[in-house]
Amino acid sequence: MRRFKLLVFDWDGTLMDSEARIVGCMQAAAADLGIDTPANEAVRNIIGLGLSEAVEALFPGSDQAFVTTIVERYRYHFLEKSQVESKLFPGADNVVQDLSRQGYLLAVATGKGRRGLDKVLAETGLGDYFLATRCADETFSKPHPEMLHQVMDELGVFPEETLMIGDTEYDLQMARNAKTHGLAVSYGVHSVDRLMQHQPLGCLDRITDLTEWLDNHSASQPMPQTA
Repeated sequence: MRRFKLLVFDWDGTLMDSEARIVGCMQAAAADLGIDTPANEAVRNIIGLGLSEAVEALFPGSDQAFVTTIVERYRYHFLEKSQVESKLFPGADNVVQDLSRQGYLLAVATGKGRRGLDKVLAETGLGDYFLATRCADETFSKPHPEMLHQVMDELGVFPEETLMIGDTEYDLQMARNAKTHGLAVSYGVHSVDRLMQHQPLGCLDRITDLTEWLDNHSASQPMPQTA
């Protein structure tokens, strides 16, 4: 009997290499407002959070008017102006298609907004493979478990049958908070040491390793203990 029924993917840093675009757009948004430009590493650290939460982390003490304005400027740059290309990681499209053919239920839980996710799903042609998607502007941001709870409820899957795959500690914290399993990837924005503190089942160096990893981890195991 297959261990996992539902595979939930983070998007940025897990399926798509969009780090440079995100960093550039946040810095451009800050420049639009005439404020200090956040450093590359500071922006990398908040990738995975919802936009409002990301801004609050980058600019502590910001009032709601400031958050709303910089979010609007970020979205303008990301959706309309930026010329920095975001590409799927090599083989990501084939992995998604192969796992769908194998009968896994696939979903996305992302810090992106709905407009941004729908845009890249259409551009990559992967939209039809994901049976459920949740974005940070529709529900609570990671690491709150609500995204995973909503996806599992929609698809009728239990936490022990669900695997969350992501490149940030926010993904893995969300998995633990939802009492699901987590699987890290090492090629995204957070370091392996940082990811492993959250006790994922493993850490992949390439998204193309996922199919083999699933084949090798088919037997049932105890759920991780929450802190």
